[in-house]
Amino acid sequence: MSTFDIIMPKMGESVEEATITNWFVKVGDRVKEDDALLEIATDKVDSEIPSPVDGFVKEIKFELNAVVPVGAVVAVIALEGEANDKVIKEEKQASESIPLKLEKEQVSTPAAKINSEAFKESSRFYSPLVKSIAKEESITVNELDTIKGSGKEGRVTKDDVLDYLKNKGQASANAPEKEVIKPQTSTPTAKVSVSIGAEDTIMEMDRMRKLIADHMVMSKQVSPHVTSIVEADMTNIVIWRSRVKEAFQKKYGEKLTYMPVFTEAVAKALRDFPGVNASVDGDKIIYRKNVNVGIAVSLPSGNLIVPVIKQADQKNLAGLAADINGLANQARNNKLSPDSIQGGTFTITNFGSFNNIIGTPIINQPQVAILATGSIEKKPAVIETPTGDMIGIRHKMFLSLSYDHRIVDGALGGSFLRRIADYLEAFDINREV
Repeated sequence: MSTFDIIMPKMGESVEEATITNWFVKVGDRVKEDDALLEIATDKVDSEIPSPVDGFVKEIKFELNAVVPVGAVVAVIALEGEANDKVIKEEKQASESIPLKLEKEQVSTPAAKINSEAFKESSRFYSPLVKSIAKEESITVNELDTIKGSGKEGRVTKDDVLDYLKNKGQASANAPEKEVIKPQTSTPTAKVSVSIGAEDTIMEMDRMRKLIADHMVMSKQVSPHVTSIVEADMTNIVIWRSRVKEAFQKKYGEKLTYMPVFTEAVAKALRDFPGVNASVDGDKIIYRKNVNVGIAVSLPSGNLIVPVIKQADQKNLAGLAADINGLANQARNNKLSPDSIQGGTFTITNFGSFNNIIGTPIINQPQVAILATGSIEKKPAVIETPTGDMIGIRHKMFLSLSYDHRIVDGALGGSFLRRIADYLEAFDINREV
């Protein structure tokens, strides 16, 4: 009987392992090509792994919450047409009567066995592998909290823990005989005392919400935030979109929202002001060559993710619309690849989609600025004409830019924001689709 091995894919350049968070199939199930087999989680993204072949699930090699190295076989598919139903049935019964054995060389202790109440006291997220190493090496949660993470969003990785143990051991060996070596310390995070009533409901944060919380706190601690605000006249864009949106969808097969127009203006302004298309590394400034604009997307779960439009300055409105709509749909259906959320150099978040007029967004590290767009509203405004000023109804929108004051001063931040507004206000109302 021919079989096909399902291996743990490499979900990003620096990803060496992933945690199995869900199995959608069991032994004996029939699967078709592209059917989801399992869901995995890494430090970068959650993804569903589809079946590349038709057949029957012959074997599942790892349990739920197992941490599996890249390249390991996670399941075996008996190819359809050659699979024997009797054999499949026998293997299914055998798998149900004999618990799955995890190979120590390939997988760390499952999260369910190493999770303890102590980790709930920490505000940081730790992967099952990091928790396992910490337990085996008797590293306390307080010690883990002092380790500087090198992973995405400051996440502590396996290598960070091993380096900590190595340095800790060297420090102990070099210390005087009676000297007490104290663990690294950092300013503790203040915890607010919360009273709980009998009718209150307590719910544990899900994994993504913990990541978002850690990332937001880290960003505010790392970057001194300053926010500048301007109001832009969107009248030309509103009139143009109302006139061409049906023709645009008919021609390109894409819904025309305001976000491609915002992204186009931002990409142009980033080319004009490369100091905003940058990152900070210690006392060094990294000016990014590419203009990769992230678009914040709200998920059905209430969480947030930021897929990235690569080379946004090199795309027309149709290309931007296709990328934005495609990535938004992938995000809401949990289909984003790790590459889709990496490499961003600037972020846009649209408060207007929730009918909010203004907001002060938090910078998406390691970027140095983020733009928030508010809702577009009709307002009376003074209009300058050759024959004098007059009052008219105009479509107005607030733009707010939060930026890292370490390298973006008020002059740069304010000029960049004004340039975005200028591009929007100068939009050609007769532009062809």
